[in-house]
Amino acid sequence: MKKIRAYGKHGGAKLFGALNYETGKVFYQESESYDAHAFKKFLKSLLDEYPSGKIVMVLDNGRIHKAASIEDFVQEEPRLEFVFLPKYSPELNPIEGLRKWLKSDVVHNVFYDKTYKIRTAVRQFINRVNQNPVEVIDRLCTNV
Repeated sequence: MKKIRAYGKHGGAKLFGALNYETGKVFYQESESYDAHAFKKFLKSLLDEYPSGKIVMVLDNGRIHKAASIEDFVQEEPRLEFVFLPKYSPELNPIEGLRKWLKSDVVHNVFYDKTYKIRTAVRQFINRVNQNPVEVIDRLCTNV
């Protein structure tokens, strides 16, 4: 009988991410929580990453995307525009394809005994992906 290690704690990395459809670059941010406050922090970082021009984000209908504090923030920030996908249509959102790709390459069939190891593997994945923007566009943006 094979012994399977378990630590009784389901740890992981909470991520916010944006895919630039023109360049294939992925911008992401780790967070301790997945709520409107953390999403607002991500949006501010995204605005810093792209200091000029309009940013149009294609989003699902998640609660945090439509929270009152986020709606207020977007109203006050003319460079941001949200476009919401129809409900239950993740296949229309390339960032969902990136999430599946990440899970396939980093998480599936791998046991991480420490949360920092998962975060390190995610960072390495994003760095690798950002070195191959044409692959990102071909894999995530051409079938939409």
